[in-house]
Amino acid sequence: MLRKIYDWLDHRLDITPMWRGLADHEVPEHVNPAHYFSAFIYCFGGLTFFIVVIQILSGMFLTMYYVPDIVHAHASVKYLQNEVAFGQIVRGMHHWGASVAIVMLFLHTLRVFFTGAYKHPREFNWVIGILLFFVMLGLGFTGYLLPWDNKAYFATKVGVEIAASVPVIGPYIASFLLGGDIVGARTLARFFALHVFFLPALLLGLLGVHFFLIRRQGISGPL
Repeated sequence: MLRKIYDWLDHRLDITPMWRGLADHEVPEHVNPAHYFSAFIYCFGGLTFFIVVIQILSGMFLTMYYVPDIVHAHASVKYLQNEVAFGQIVRGMHHWGASVAIVMLFLHTLRVFFTGAYKHPREFNWVIGILLFFVMLGLGFTGYLLPWDNKAYFATKVGVEIAASVPVIGPYIASFLLGGDIVGARTLARFFALHVFFLPALLLGLLGVHFFLIRRQGISGPL
């Protein structure tokens, strides 16, 4: 049945050359699983992307139940955890996945740096990778406030105060994040919009450029 559907689509859209071009792409010898250590350190980028996909899928599930206002936010999270089937598992995956994604991205960045993969002709992709790192930190920071409990409130307050200490532009950053003078309803609304719409869109755009450049320039050489 699946074969018939695939043949029907392939006959009309000619999809075989598209996925063949991706699946048949050769990788350097030093990334071969036979070279255990080298293959291991070169897998951090792929694992990071896998975790990001899990974050996106679990986040889509969470937004079906989350209510982004200060009256119902915490109650909606409790309902998700205690009443929705598998809700506690999905939220746990999203919560811990955020930390794991940043750790894996940090390890990937270290691998790129210590193997010199940021050098010519991959300088621009290095910049894209650094931007991706900051976007991931932004996603972690904005998502932390959404449960709207005491820990999230005071952690966000401290984070905004740190941002406000940045020379020249600090007060403007803090004002943008708060949406006012205190951590309140506008702050929660802005963090939700940033976490669900703006930062994911930026993340996907940067990932697209990142993968395009990897495809165009290839994987960097051995240690």
